[in-house]
Amino acid sequence: MVILGKEAMKKTKHALAAFLAGASLLACAPALAAVTDMPGGPAVYELNFQPPVTKLAQELHSLHTMMLIICLVIFLGVFGVMFYSIFKHRKSKGHQPANFHESTTVEVIWTVVPFIIVILMALPATKTVVAMKDTTNADLTIKVTGYQWKWGYDYLNGEGEGIKFLSTLTTPRSQIDGQAPKSNTYLQEVDNPMVVPVNKKVRLITTANDVIHSFYVPAFGIKQDAIPGFVRDTWFKAEKVGEYRGFCTELCGKEHAFMPVVVKVVSEADYNTWVEAKKKLMAASADDPNKTYTVQELMERGQKVYASNCAVCHQPNGKGGGAFPALDGSKIANGPVADHISIVLHGKNAMPNWSHLNDVELASVITFERNSWSNKTGDVVQPAQVREARGNKSAKAAGAADAGAAKNS
Repeated sequence: MVILGKEAMKKTKHALAAFLAGASLLACAPALAAVTDMPGGPAVYELNFQPPVTKLAQELHSLHTMMLIICLVIFLGVFGVMFYSIFKHRKSKGHQPANFHESTTVEVIWTVVPFIIVILMALPATKTVVAMKDTTNADLTIKVTGYQWKWGYDYLNGEGEGIKFLSTLTTPRSQIDGQAPKSNTYLQEVDNPMVVPVNKKVRLITTANDVIHSFYVPAFGIKQDAIPGFVRDTWFKAEKVGEYRGFCTELCGKEHAFMPVVVKVVSEADYNTWVEAKKKLMAASADDPNKTYTVQELMERGQKVYASNCAVCHQPNGKGGGAFPALDGSKIANGPVADHISIVLHGKNAMPNWSHLNDVELASVITFERNSWSNKTGDVVQPAQVREARGNKSAKAAGAADAGAAKNS
């Protein structure tokens, strides 16, 4: 039997690790070959920023390149002098170390030169930052609201004023769960993209409904936090027709990775056509909050609302997961209707509030949850009940405010 020494064992382990790493790369080669560039998103083996389609993004790209060149020059200069000194003045050549305390000239140089470099870097950067905050004279204003975990778009001013919709991830759960091949737009596809006209200045007003989100589209050079109770704004002017993708860049909870941003830039004529069609669709599909709906109508609508909003946390089968409890057989879905409405409407613990959904949508999904899987309550929740719950909450808040004002006076 041959007994290996420590050094031999170490070399054997390194060789084995290198072999395994190479084998894993070869095994992954077919999968890497199947990956293609994402339309409007990152490209395979892309090392730099995405191609800019706005002047701001182009300026950011130029600034980035300039900073890299400056850093490279400094790196080469400093390390070049250092390695030259080490090589030329090494002890083996008989050089003796210099003995001096300080040099005023050197200290002035290494103070003034970095100061000049910083100024040269700050001037163009400041100009770009100021331009990024200039949201005046916008052709179109859109309010962007972050939700857990989707985006809401409200067209406030300009062509398309009054249009309002939610944008939700449409990547199938089978891809997310690894049960189906992933598409080249994996986690970057939505049901309702933001649509804007080309060569028009678009102002975005960002806020959030629950926690802090961040709206980011790399090709536009925009990134703006969306904070509950506050509004921030930014802008872009896309100069090229196409579909551009981004995502939320603020860690916002369990499904943070599943709230992409998709912006479709179209010609002015196509935009006008989209606006007309979208308004007709909104008018045709508008919910009547005063109607008494049948069980079948509520269940069919509720299933769609549940799939779009609730299944991501409570699972399509209602079994729940992690911080989100099962709805199948739960005390909430089988308990008092008023408690169920209150939790869905106002949220509780990890459960966000869903008050941004209209009364018909909330009535539908609550009816669906109370009559699906093993839940067989037979309860039918109408929009009027949800509207009453909203009113009670508002009345309580107003009463508390009045009481506080009276106490202070």
